Amino acid sequence: MSDIHKVAVLGFGTMGSGIAQVIAASGRDVTVLEASEERIEAGLAALTKFLDVGVSRGKTTIVDRDLILGRIRPTTDVADVAESALVIEAVSERIELKRDLLLAVADVVAQDALIATNTSAISVTALARSVRNPGRFAGLHFFNPAPLMKVVEVVRALQTDPAVVDRLVAFVEAIGKDPVVVKDRPGFLVNHLLMPYLNDVIAEYDNDLASAEDIDTAMRLGLGYKMGPLELLDLIGLDVHHHATSSAYEASLDPRFAPPPLLSQMVAAGYHGNKSGKGFRAGKQQ
Repeated sequence: MSDIHKVAVLGFGTMGSGIAQVIAASGRDVTVLEASEERIEAGLAALTKFLDVGVSRGKTTIVDRDLILGRIRPTTDVADVAESALVIEAVSERIELKRDLLLAVADVVAQDALIATNTSAISVTALARSVRNPGRFAGLHFFNPAPLMKVVEVVRALQTDPAVVDRLVAFVEAIGKDPVVVKDRPGFLVNHLLMPYLNDVIAEYDNDLASAEDIDTAMRLGLGYKMGPLELLDLIGLDVHHHATSSAYEASLDPRFAPPPLLSQMVAAGYHGNKSGKGFRAGKQQ
């Protein structure tokens, strides 16, 4: 049972809108902070479209869709998050942007309000320095798309109070997700293991171990994965993986995270996967 009922989400992009939907679907009120009315309109449009697809597929009802939308209050005024018991930051992966926003939010919420980041690549411990009373700060890493992905990583910064971890675990369970508690390290748990695996696959593909199609088929059927690694990279975005694994390498100097040359070349060429129409499988140019 969670004692957290009023939540704020910072950012109304892909992750922010998905997180807001999950929390609103649990019956909680959500304030979403964005930089402009235009970004709010774009976020609402994307969220409504996602919910409408769910209605058309029988995954949700019109009544539930309207209830979810009714619990989400977008704003451009940071003062509107003041009464939130939990704030989840989900803006772009730029550390200065996150720090400035977290500092502004920490000044308006209560001293005992919890503050979390959804970052996938930046040190939670480093971000905790941006807020007063950093013991209340932790990572809450949702996966995309947040409404469909069940796992949420609860990331302990060095400063995080153990009681805060317990409260966040209870909150994640209360919104219908499965929490896993992890240390603050590059990629946390899932991506810490996933990034070297994907880098190895790219390197072996570049070494002509097998075709992209055969690599994906072998990993899906041989290991029971729902998706092959090269299909997954196209879905994630080659540029996104390149940024994440580069950040992990810079933070750790672990060669397992160093982006393979082929990945860097493809990103430089504008081959970003499904969203660009060119990738390992997308467009079949390889």
